[in-house]
Amino acid sequence: MADMSATRWLTDDEQQVWRAFYAAVDLLRGHVEGQLQRDAGMPHTYYEVLVALSEAPGRTLRMSELAQRCRSSRSRLSHAVARLEENGWVRRRSCPTDKRGAFASLTAEGLAAIEEAAPGHVEAVREALFDALTPDQVRALGEISAAIQGRLTPRCAAALAELDEVG
Repeated sequence: MADMSATRWLTDDEQQVWRAFYAAVDLLRGHVEGQLQRDAGMPHTYYEVLVALSEAPGRTLRMSELAQRCRSSRSRLSHAVARLEENGWVRRRSCPTDKRGAFASLTAEGLAAIEEAAPGHVEAVREALFDALTPDQVRALGEISAAIQGRLTPRCAAALAELDEVG
């Protein structure tokens, strides 16, 4: 059983901020996911993959690098890429120098899909997030997000690597 006396309990103010933050992130995620599903017929996970490939040199990334950029396990990413291949939006090919490696490339159809989805997605993000904030709040949110990301990225990368080893 955990030692309750050693627990660093949240103060009332911290508890209030945590719950508000968690609810806001959850609502924002649902808003963006719903918009992409409704208007573009794709989940946010697929959109993230398409964005990462569209921004990569030659619109191609090694699958392991794509998994890192999408903060995904390789097995989860492989499933998403398989679905994107079925849509004709991504093409996967083996790495000629590494039998276990593979590359994912954005097709012309995939680029067209992301170009069609992007305006609605950007508007949904702007309306739900940035229109609600002042310029100072946007800057503060950027700093706060960077601090949280900097603290959690190494931990999450290690956890995803463990998942890849197990899966």
